[in-house]
Amino acid sequence: MPKVTIDGHSIEVAEGTTILNAARQIGGDCVPPAMCYYSKLDVSGGKCRTCLVEVTKGSEKDPRPMPKLVASCSTPIMDGMEVGNKTSAKVLDARKGVVEFLLINHPLDCPVCDQAGECDLQNLAYEHGASGTRYEEDRRTFDKIDIGANIQLHMTRCILCYRCVNTADQLTEKRVHGVLNRGDASEIGTYIESSIDNEFSGNVIDVCPVGALTDRTARFKSRVWFLNPMNAHRNCDKCSGETVAWMFGDEIYRITGRKDQYGEVKEFICNTCRFDTKDLAKWTIEGPRHIERDSVIGQGHYELTPSDSTKELKK
Repeated sequence: MPKVTIDGHSIEVAEGTTILNAARQIGGDCVPPAMCYYSKLDVSGGKCRTCLVEVTKGSEKDPRPMPKLVASCSTPIMDGMEVGNKTSAKVLDARKGVVEFLLINHPLDCPVCDQAGECDLQNLAYEHGASGTRYEEDRRTFDKIDIGANIQLHMTRCILCYRCVNTADQLTEKRVHGVLNRGDASEIGTYIESSIDNEFSGNVIDVCPVGALTDRTARFKSRVWFLNPMNAHRNCDKCSGETVAWMFGDEIYRITGRKDQYGEVKEFICNTCRFDTKDLAKWTIEGPRHIERDSVIGQGHYELTPSDSTKELKK
């Protein structure tokens, strides 16, 4: 099995594994960010450029470094390869430039955006963004449109990662939305005014890394850090029924798919579970979902520590 070293951490992986997936097997800070790649999709990656890394050693056979930074989501590893992510000054500088590029048209409307608190671009901007911008032209603006009974598209926020398009390709037989036009006129839209109405259309909301696609049944109801994400399930004949119920007290504000540590949905869920089942009596609540300590969502401290749990049992 080929061996790769990323930020000083070595691991043996299967032949054909990409640098990004090898880094994910290592875990920690050596994992590059990704805003277009999605491991659950058949085709993804190579568009946002946030996962760029520096290959300082090509392989044992050819130890020369690669002349340019490469996209880790689409570059397979070779035996003896050495990669720099957080330890590379070139990567950090390039990532800062990529964030600046993504923010050229993306509005800084985090205070009113439903995605605030769980936005990949917001996290990247906090880590790599600059306080000012060199861009002088006006940002692109679009009117908000409903592309389905329960989905609103705010194209002004879109970074054209193609995740929603690839998700629709994979989950539906007849995709009715995609990227229209070319260059700086490119935008997500529906074909011939068709609306997205298939049973798994809501999953485009979960895969969107920014606030371009939002749940109309939950818009502006609450900030995510005021809600308690609970693992919940129900018997469903369309999907696994395993979801996350975002609750305030005994009220369910929204339902989403369960995501892994890299923000990717583990199993796609149907619209019946997502939009039409907000009655608490129809769900079995398993318990609090673990949230990383450094996440703004985790500031609610709704998870009980072992000592707290013991205290609760004694009451």
